[in-house]
Amino acid sequence: MPHDHGHAHIDPASGDRRISIAIWANALLTIAQVVGGIFAGSLALIADALHNFSDMASLLIAFAARKIARRPADERMTFGYGRIEIVAALVNYTTLILVGVYLIYEGGMRMIDPPEVAGWTVVILGGIALVVDTLTAFLTYSMQKGSVNIRALFLHNLSDALASVAVIIGGSLIILYDMKWVDPAITIGIALYILYLAVTEIGRPIRTLMLGSPPDIDGKGVVEVIRSVDGVADVHHVHLWQMQEHEVALDCHVVVEEGCLANAEQIKSEIKSSLAKHYGIRYSVLEFEASANMHTGAELFGHGS
Repeated sequence: MPHDHGHAHIDPASGDRRISIAIWANALLTIAQVVGGIFAGSLALIADALHNFSDMASLLIAFAARKIARRPADERMTFGYGRIEIVAALVNYTTLILVGVYLIYEGGMRMIDPPEVAGWTVVILGGIALVVDTLTAFLTYSMQKGSVNIRALFLHNLSDALASVAVIIGGSLIILYDMKWVDPAITIGIALYILYLAVTEIGRPIRTLMLGSPPDIDGKGVVEVIRSVDGVADVHHVHLWQMQEHEVALDCHVVVEEGCLANAEQIKSEIKSSLAKHYGIRYSVLEFEASANMHTGAELFGHGS
């Protein structure tokens, strides 16, 4: 299957400004929700505030990573600095899991003994949160087409908007029907959603940091593309990984047919061209072996134990 690596691009300075506005908006909202949650006695507001705080942290990570990732490779970081965003994302998702577990515990305790909650404060701050979440999603919409991490921020803010709607509904039920149990119930619901997001998304940065093959690239398909090149007898010791978010890398041993080793440069050029065309792989290290001297019993992927 062809692998499309086309991405929408936006002026870096303009993108930085958008993220800066989103960071400040989420920071002010987080402070307002924490203060309002304490004043109103609403754990749901504080839960939503923590969720917004995590999104603000994600925005900060993305902002810092955009800056740092532009630094060129040097003798200490020969692959460049792009992976800092992946490391930070792993830390962020781990923190989200801890926050989610804590909120479930606190929500459970409040279900047993529901406190008094100021419904109007919850509704008003929930409405403000809905406006800010919608604004942030709007600011990052055009950027998310070219970045997996910005897309995650965009989807998070859309989900935050839904969480804010839930908070508003909870506050309204408290005002109309004095349903105090609704606030901790919504808190547990938000916490479960936070855990769902963190657990389902944490696998990708872990896989990247473990030098796993990109999940959207078929490793066996890559092998078949190499084998299909004229002059190639076989391939082994294949490694596929992501150097950075959009940079897939490959190294492998290519066995050339008898008498074709003199054409290694032409074969290499055809392999690289095919890899770029079919899978968007533009960084590859190829080691050539003559079929008469090839490794026997070599692993197709990796180097064995």
